[in-house]
Amino acid sequence: MKSEKELTLDAVLEIIKKRDPDQKEFLQAAKEVLQWIIPFAKSSDKYNSYALFERLIEPERIIQFRVPWVTDDGVSMTNRGYRIQFNSALGPYKGGLRFHPEVNLSILKFLAFEQTFKNSLTGLPLGGGKGGSDFNPKGRSDSEIMRFCQSFMTELYRHIGPDTDIPAGDIGVGAAEIGYLFGQYKRLTSSFNGVLTGKGLSFGGSQLRPEATGYGLLYFVEEMMNTAGDEIKDAAVIISGSGNVAQYSCQKAIELGMKVLTMSDSDGYIVVKDGITEEQLEQIMELKNENKGRIKECTDLFECEFHEGTPWSVEAEVALPCATQNELDEDHAKTLVENGLKYLAEGANMPCTDKAVAYFMENDIRFVPGKASNAGGVSVSGLEMTQNAMRLSWDSDRVDDELRQIMHRIHEQCTTYGKSDDGDDDVINYEKGAAIAGFIKVADAMIAQGSV
Repeated sequence: MKSEKELTLDAVLEIIKKRDPDQKEFLQAAKEVLQWIIPFAKSSDKYNSYALFERLIEPERIIQFRVPWVTDDGVSMTNRGYRIQFNSALGPYKGGLRFHPEVNLSILKFLAFEQTFKNSLTGLPLGGGKGGSDFNPKGRSDSEIMRFCQSFMTELYRHIGPDTDIPAGDIGVGAAEIGYLFGQYKRLTSSFNGVLTGKGLSFGGSQLRPEATGYGLLYFVEEMMNTAGDEIKDAAVIISGSGNVAQYSCQKAIELGMKVLTMSDSDGYIVVKDGITEEQLEQIMELKNENKGRIKECTDLFECEFHEGTPWSVEAEVALPCATQNELDEDHAKTLVENGLKYLAEGANMPCTDKAVAYFMENDIRFVPGKASNAGGVSVSGLEMTQNAMRLSWDSDRVDDELRQIMHRIHEQCTTYGKSDDGDDDVINYEKGAAIAGFIKVADAMIAQGSV
């Protein structure tokens, strides 16, 4: 009988490099997780299996399709659509749809892989998936976006369902897009069910779904700071981005008494030296959401400074990158540490490069990966699924309380598995803790179901 190969990090990464040599984002995400769980697995008779990891890094199913649609001017267009159904060991696939011109298989595989462990951490019965298209909704009319969404769902509907795969929104897919996608699904299947989350409140959506990722991020930061013996009130925080996650992170930070100094977009960032107020945040949200404006236009609305580039040179105790992947590199990390940074929690998915993360760890910064700190969004999506299944609608207080409890449990798991090897309870490696805690549940389910 042929024996298994020895389980090592290099051996597992070599599988990815050989199968998909051009998928750099997926390789980066896999390395960031595997560097922690493979040493843990090797110390256990149960998980020390090359075959288990060979399956863990390979999606169960990849669906790719063309999406033809017509512009308002009558021009025929074609985009690519994708759905990555990565792992269903814990439940039906769950993860967002992203509409962005840079969408490709590598990015979606990294997101689906991360989603598998993120969903595991929530404690909800959800597998991991992700999808989307290289369609760019910016500059398109509502009718063009509607036609694209209807064409996209005309293919996707046959691969999803409330007990199979439940997509949600992501970058470029907000409430309007979810509404168009759901309407087309309903027409094609003649059924009204919880196949999508992030729906409008009038047709099965949940309270606090738009706010969930940002709120959950701050609940995690609060837990982390309390554990370290620091007060969250009056702490200075810098936030990148000005989209949904950044906006509601800012809102909850203000509510918790923090001083939010920055927000940004691809043009640059604003600095409000005394901290962004609730009224100023409302102006930012109106500018970005309703008027499709740029962050530099805030200088016409209230007193602030605008600078090109990224906000990582601004001094603060807490940093919350909420824009996009790999927005914060090693040079940024060095500047942040020099300026007295103590905490960094990822609001976006993998916004820090691997070298930046390594630098934070070397300098004892309490760094939290997105699979733990930004799990609030999928948590409330799971709660929306529960409400849909029960034909109920919970009020915002109940949803908020459930969200707080989930983020508390995620923090507990991270601290349990993230303690240092020498037993020092004051040193918590959140990246290690999140990876191992998420892995254990998925691996146990895969083994129990006969996957290895």
